[in-house]
Amino acid sequence: MDVVEPILLDQMKTLGAGLCRPECVVTHASGLAFASDWTEGGGVSVIRRDGAVTRILSGRGTDPLRPNGIALLPGGRFLLAHLGLEAGGLYEMDAAGDVVPVLTHVDGHQLPPSNFPLLDGEGDLWLTVSTRHIPRAAAYRKDVADGFIVHIRGGRARIVAGGLGYTNECLRSPDGQTLYVNETFARRLTAFDVHADGSLTGRRVLAEFGPGTFPDGLALDAEGALWVTSIVSNRVIRVMPDGHQQLMVEDADPYHLADVEAAFTAGAMGRPHLDRAAGKRLANISNLAFGGPDLRQAHLGCLLGTTIAQFTSPVAGKEPAHWSYDLGPLHALAG
Repeated sequence: MDVVEPILLDQMKTLGAGLCRPECVVTHASGLAFASDWTEGGGVSVIRRDGAVTRILSGRGTDPLRPNGIALLPGGRFLLAHLGLEAGGLYEMDAAGDVVPVLTHVDGHQLPPSNFPLLDGEGDLWLTVSTRHIPRAAAYRKDVADGFIVHIRGGRARIVAGGLGYTNECLRSPDGQTLYVNETFARRLTAFDVHADGSLTGRRVLAEFGPGTFPDGLALDAEGALWVTSIVSNRVIRVMPDGHQQLMVEDADPYHLADVEAAFTAGAMGRPHLDRAAGKRLANISNLAFGGPDLRQAHLGCLLGTTIAQFTSPVAGKEPAHWSYDLGPLHALAG
């Protein structure tokens, strides 16, 4: 697998405007992009190629949804991982903004604030929960490992992996044999073997990351490499199947990074370290989704952004399972 040229910051473009915490971006063959949105009760922003934004909002003013990761379902519906202050869960929202719960409890207990939903190519659902600590910032430490992964099939939900160091985005391999997951504050990319019943075994570390890298988002390219986004340092790292890493993007302020590293080493990292956008162009990137007609347009979700940053990738992305889903009434928004 060839080493490719890194991306320069002046090659970045932006898409959309006025977005509210677009932590997660999902792309579609229609040219539409979808991003999590915390406006007025929470929902999803729909972004056209020309940057025009339409919001689909739940209207839950007294009990707002805080969608962190999102996933696209057939018919223009969405799965939303609820990052509540004290409770989480998985919810489904349709194109009109109507919301129904999919999963709020597992093993008889309320789900903690939830991070990321995955609908894989096999039709299985997965939900990651970063930590059981409340508030979540109490788990921004390398010695905390209470995150877990839930597998959902046929209405049955069960925890299939635990003891993870702040579980973040997950991704299933195209052959269905492997589940990859980022452990943000353990600073590693972990892999599991997936069995026919959805159980996970064979836990192993595919890549470990050094100072300044806190892996969050995860995407697959057409050559089988994994693209990892790092909060704080605004890094995008391409991880080869053998674990070799190549830095593709970086927009980090060295003083801010040093301050965060000192706090992390001392076990004192907190929300203020994540709530500052210290990059020149990027606002605490958290997610990457390949899109565009040739799947070479990389879209970056940003925790503190109001737009979607974009760059042209030297390698095409792998077509995601939802790429050609029927969008139902949302097709009209594509223009």
